Amino acid sequence: MPLLFIGIDPNTGDDESPTVWVDQENKELVFQGWKPGPEIEAECAAFEVPGHGKGIPETEAVVRVPARMVPMIREACDAVERAAVQ
Repeated sequence: MPLLFIGIDPNTGDDESPTVWVDQENKELVFQGWKPGPEIEAECAAFEVPGHGKGIPETEAVVRVPARMVPMIREACDAVERAAVQ
């Protein structure tokens, strides 16, 4: 099943396009965002809580998504929850 497009940053330009989708088959949110820069990535990699060791695995990434996209993220959360109960 293709991704369900939820929305794109309303202030996007030609070169930037933070976007949110829902993968209905896998019941997951999919984000495209900006790379956070080395200082933020290093801070995230150094953070340690139970069940989350230090570092960022090769299969994961840190991205930034603007707060103005919160309504789209809420919509995506609702959509993925609907997919989970089907």
